[in-house]
Amino acid sequence: MSEKRTAQTNSKTISGFSKMSKEEKLSWLSTNFFAQPDEAKKVYSSFSLNDQQMQKVFDGFSENTISNYVLPYGVAPNFVINGKTYAVPMVIEESSVVAAAASAAKFWMSRGGFSYEVHDIEKLGQLHFFWEGSPEQLRSYFDSFLKRELEAHLLPFTANMRKRGGGVRSIELLDKTTDLDGLFQLLLRADTCDSMGANFINTLLEECLRKLKEIFSTHESLKDGAQPDFLMAILSNYTPDCLVTASVTCPIDNLKGVSESLTPHEFAKRFFRAVEIARLDKYRAVTHNKGIFNGIDAVVLSTANDFRAIEACGHAFASRDGFYRSLTQCSIEDGQFKFWLEIPLALGTVGGLTRLHPLAGKSLELMGNPSAKELMGIAACTGLAQNFAAIRSLITTGIQYGHMKMHLDNILNHLNASEAESKLATAHFENKAISFNAVRSFLEEVRCGRS
Repeated sequence: MSEKRTAQTNSKTISGFSKMSKEEKLSWLSTNFFAQPDEAKKVYSSFSLNDQQMQKVFDGFSENTISNYVLPYGVAPNFVINGKTYAVPMVIEESSVVAAAASAAKFWMSRGGFSYEVHDIEKLGQLHFFWEGSPEQLRSYFDSFLKRELEAHLLPFTANMRKRGGGVRSIELLDKTTDLDGLFQLLLRADTCDSMGANFINTLLEECLRKLKEIFSTHESLKDGAQPDFLMAILSNYTPDCLVTASVTCPIDNLKGVSESLTPHEFAKRFFRAVEIARLDKYRAVTHNKGIFNGIDAVVLSTANDFRAIEACGHAFASRDGFYRSLTQCSIEDGQFKFWLEIPLALGTVGGLTRLHPLAGKSLELMGNPSAKELMGIAACTGLAQNFAAIRSLITTGIQYGHMKMHLDNILNHLNASEAESKLATAHFENKAISFNAVRSFLEEVRCGRS
């Protein structure tokens, strides 16, 4: 028994996996990790592209690739944003998200649409190092010549970005010794124009690191003194000044039609209270903000931007006063209803995968090839629309009513319903509560009646 177990364990470890061909990887995985190897190979292979050249591009996005993972690509039309009409691409697997965004877009289309304002697009990078010498002396060195030499050293690396109107805005020395003994940071602020800018900023930081090492080892006033311990240089995904505000506003009376059961003033009051709860209660705020990112992430994914960085930054921003709060706010003043979202969105429309992924390129074309600022606005407005639709459902019909109607197709597919059975189920559950068990029971009755 012991020998068998050892043999099985060893068959699941391998050396040189990354050097195997895709076919070899898939064959080894199927044989050692699946009860039905041929079926596993078939499933994985079925998601490979027929266009081998394009598949090669996809394989280059990551490592050890054996297949592609497909997500639905939907479109929410009728978004009027800053007076311009958009069809917004959304990549997401969750039912009702695209429908909710489209519904909110259509509602606000006749009420002035969405507006956005980009406050800035500044991005940050940090070089962390330790210095055991005098902080005052290091500050003196930095102010008198280190900063000047770093700025001069970076000029060749920022030439193209400066031609586009961007580049390094500032380089600062931060004393963090009260937080951690000997810790200092070099903080670099940059404008990366239409690029997300991660590679650009990381390159600049590493050049700063290289130049500082050179200066400390050769400059007469530094080479025999305390030497820094340079720990790491990396951009920060927290970009609170890469900020956009999206909003909708109208007279409360113009909210007529938003609900069958509530007057415009009743709706506005209940909506305001729901947002206030998310501002004050972190348990509600997390779910509330997750709904905002349902919209934002879907746009970010459709353009091959980094949704993990966007979410991490957004959640940090939601906690900027030390308490996790809603990213949206609402006001009712002088007969006006206003709902808005303020959020950092470090997005790009050039570089990275934004043009390399064919659908990302088409997403940008679909939106009129927006600048980075315009894309920030579109994404923020989509997040705001998603949040508006979610709160509207919560305070009226309840979130499950629309969500489960959209989810019915998924349940029917899971239960292998035929086209005829799906039509019967759709009609049956038109005004009934939908659950997996209820749908399964209905199909069992239909199938029994036919046997």
